[in-house]
Amino acid sequence: MTLPVAVLVSGSGSNLQALIDRIEAGVLDAEIRLVASNKPEAFGLERARRHGIATLGLPHKEFPDREAFDQAMVRAIRESGAQAVVLAGFMRLLTSGFLQAFPGRVLNIHPALLPAFPGAHGQRDAAHHGVKLAGCTVHFVDELMDHGPVIVQAAVPAWTDDTPETLGGRILALEHRVLPQAVQWLAQDRLRLDGRKVRLLPGRAASATPPSDALVNPPLESGF
Repeated sequence: MTLPVAVLVSGSGSNLQALIDRIEAGVLDAEIRLVASNKPEAFGLERARRHGIATLGLPHKEFPDREAFDQAMVRAIRESGAQAVVLAGFMRLLTSGFLQAFPGRVLNIHPALLPAFPGAHGQRDAAHHGVKLAGCTVHFVDELMDHGPVIVQAAVPAWTDDTPETLGGRILALEHRVLPQAVQWLAQDRLRLDGRKVRLLPGRAASATPPSDALVNPPLESGF
């Protein structure tokens, strides 16, 4: 089955592009019904328009509070027919009302190995901290920042001479692989929550080869 999704962005939308590319390649069983942003100038909206995907720019400052903004988003997402929501660089916390509208079907990509380095600058914080491993996390979203149950993580070496930009570039390359993979698992109904643990049900896809210096768990499957 094809999973209808909405993607929320606040910036350039490179992870959105990774989702679009996998869908157009026929390896991701999803259909993006709507790309929405709290920043109407976000380049991610332009990416969507180039592929004929419906867009919505909804400035959050025009709403009296977070709840009102989120309910406007929920209405738009429901009207699009989307059944799941992917946060691809969406820089706002979601309220309980939003999450209750799509229970267990809101995913986020974060550029750090959670629970380390939550927040808006995961790559920068990891580089400045001097870690030896860095990476990214796809997780289910809850009401706390970068806190929900982990679906998949990917790790790369962090070198002593890394800058936030060089480390961030290596992490971003993995983000573009693990986010579509996690959405595919959701589309295949293979993710099960067990407390804070996410269990991946078996599938038929052959394993893909990650970059030689990367570790991905659960492993990537063919096409990702």
